[in-house]
Amino acid sequence: MNKLTHADLWKLEDYARERAAFRRRVLAHKQPRTVHLGAHLTLLFEDRLTVQYQVQEMLRIERIFEPDAIADELDAYNPLIPDGHNLKATLLIEYDDVEQRRRELERLRGIEDRIALTVGDLPAVLAIADEDLERSTDSKTSAVHFLRFELTPAMIAAWRADAAIHLAVEHPHYQATTTLAEPARAALGADLD
Repeated sequence: MNKLTHADLWKLEDYARERAAFRRRVLAHKQPRTVHLGAHLTLLFEDRLTVQYQVQEMLRIERIFEPDAIADELDAYNPLIPDGHNLKATLLIEYDDVEQRRRELERLRGIEDRIALTVGDLPAVLAIADEDLERSTDSKTSAVHFLRFELTPAMIAAWRADAAIHLAVEHPHYQATTTLAEPARAALGADLD
């Protein structure tokens, strides 16, 4: 997928006009790209459109309009766009209760390194987490992580041949597995072109 450039973005005043319709479009686009692993882990698989939305929202919230500052935002978010041989996801660890979240983030330290993707009967690949900066400490993990799943040519071929796709997490304090439904398979498979 092509990375975003300044030319792909709306100016602030144009975005203000387009925002409601664009937001509806992006939220519908995110539905099949959102995968739950158990009750408390959500993976949002990113692509060019989801990243454009994030950048546009950051520019709007921060009132960024200087070319150098826009370039900084693009540099920060473009790495979340898949490269055609990988999938990239934002991992959210979600607990509604603040105290429970605090406790679980302590117990789930390192969970971001234990999420695997399997295509058919091929060996699983573990997610590569937080390449930009470390988000876990010795005492807890972060509630948000950025993951990359590198797929082999055999995995991509099996995906295109309709092999089952599974995501799993194996952590001493949290285990879950899910099989991608057809809408998610199709949406994420488009990232592998």
